[in-house]
Amino acid sequence: MKELDVVRLKANYKDIAAGTLGTIVLEYDGNYFEVEFVDTEGDTLDVLTTPANILELVSTYNY
Repeated sequence: MKELDVVRLKANYKDIAAGTLGTIVLEYDGNYFEVEFVDTEGDTLDVLTTPANILELVSTYNY
């Protein structure tokens, strides 16, 4: 996974429900990513430092 990839939460995390989509906005070390999570309308729910093991890749961003 890399910056600008779309991901899905595999488990509830903080106040964000499993299945919520987000975009990686920053990669820290391959183990943690800063992810902007959005609702079904595309509005930002939160931006959270998220462990990689609870993220599932949905689509990749091609530079």
